Amino acid sequence: MASKHWEIDPAHSEIHFKIRHLLISNISGAFNIFSGTMVTPVHDNFKDAYFTLKIDVYSIDTNNEDRDEHLKSDDFFNADAYPEITYLSTEFTHIDGDNYKLTGDLTIKGTTRQVTFDVLFGGQAKDGFGISRAGFEINGVIDRNDFDIHPAEAAEASGIILGEEIKLHANIQYINKPE
Repeated sequence: MASKHWEIDPAHSEIHFKIRHLLISNISGAFNIFSGTMVTPVHDNFKDAYFTLKIDVYSIDTNNEDRDEHLKSDDFFNADAYPEITYLSTEFTHIDGDNYKLTGDLTIKGTTRQVTFDVLFGGQAKDGFGISRAGFEINGVIDRNDFDIHPAEAAEASGIILGEEIKLHANIQYINKPE
């Protein structure tokens, strides 16, 4: 069978992150606006699927408006110059059972690095409208220094204020409307 094209269903998907603060607790947040696609080379087989993702940096939400504005500033994401985070997969490998590895190019603030995520395939089903859906849980860690996500403060350089690792977690549901 031919390839199949899928789109992220934003109403049933979420992208979250977590980072250590003052070495004593975690600060969590989310990106609320994003889009993406998945193309499966063989109709209902996700092996070797190709993924794209675009995240609107302005949609960052840590449940604190002042912090969100600071994160959008030049100190962190510099959203005015780099309004999008992108991910383009280069490899989607079946490990065993419902476990996969997703490798691709993550671009933040104009810097691109290869990043691999652990993926758990949640299953596939048709909803009450006949729309095919597929769910994935995605987890990984990036180093914020690889993407220059930090202010140039002296205390920050020592990693006292924020941890270097950013934990990423996403639940993504793709839809494929009947033709």
